[in-house]
Amino acid sequence: MKTGVLLINLGTPDSPSVGDVRSYLSQFLNDPRVIDIPWLSRKLLVNLIIVPFRAPKSAKVYQKLWTDKGSPLLYYSNRVKELLQKELRDDYTVHLAMRYKNPSIPDVMEEMRKQNYARIIVLPMFPQYASASTGSAHDEVMRVLRTWWVIPDLKFISQYYDHPTFIDGLVARGKQYNLQEYDHILFSYHGLPVRQVDKVYVNDKCSDHNCEDEITEENKFCYKATCYATTRLLAQRLNIAKEHYTVCFQSRLDKEWLEPFSDKAVEECAKKGMKKILVFSPAFTADCLETIIEIGEEYQEIFKEHGGDKVQLVESLNDHPLWISCLKELVLENE
Repeated sequence: MKTGVLLINLGTPDSPSVGDVRSYLSQFLNDPRVIDIPWLSRKLLVNLIIVPFRAPKSAKVYQKLWTDKGSPLLYYSNRVKELLQKELRDDYTVHLAMRYKNPSIPDVMEEMRKQNYARIIVLPMFPQYASASTGSAHDEVMRVLRTWWVIPDLKFISQYYDHPTFIDGLVARGKQYNLQEYDHILFSYHGLPVRQVDKVYVNDKCSDHNCEDEITEENKFCYKATCYATTRLLAQRLNIAKEHYTVCFQSRLDKEWLEPFSDKAVEECAKKGMKKILVFSPAFTADCLETIIEIGEEYQEIFKEHGGDKVQLVESLNDHPLWISCLKELVLENE
């Protein structure tokens, strides 16, 4: 009685061409869990303003990101799928889908339906829960499942921001660098609109909770709280004093997003006379545009412009053995 494992990552354009980037952005930004405003307003904003103007600019960035192996995110996601399959052996079959573009969740799940699994474990590659990432992936899986005549036993894994082996992998990445050489360390997570984290709470807001310092029954699915929790665990393991690091949030679209903003944190470090900073990106399990380009290149430019010298990106887990071990443990723990 085999179990199917469905890994899900965010997605990537099929190529760095303007047309493929436009198609990717359109699918991504029209998701109501990503831009959570009324339907008509979202359609007008995305299809008439954001995508037409952003696609050509984004295509140029994706061209810089692309390698001879294609998209780094897709390459490493496929590597993880292959390595996890070897670890789980014959009792499990591992599949990989992207929430946006290819391989698509409907296409991959059709392959899984034909396998007639007794059980399916859905495992998004997002350590901290957010409605715009994990929630959207689960939502799409459930949408497809509604069309199946036979629905097997299901397990949805929502988050693992504090899983010991996940933390071990990030610690191993960090130990590749001499932390004492850096003036400051940033833990940069993908940003979210404040209104989206507020929706986690029934009668109050994120700001009503001590999300920077503790996980409670009320904020256990608050993205901001779990990002800070991941950071506390890493700082403890790496012996980084609280005054020597900053938690920040990148890739914002406007001022009503989680603060502090990563680009502003980089600028402030430079203005304070710092010359070398190290940046972890614990929300990204595979290197992608947000890590390689946004942190590795754009933040480097900001830092130098304001007097700094070097922004060093800590690589994502990618295909690190401890990341494979973490995923294996998550599967077995949820069997």
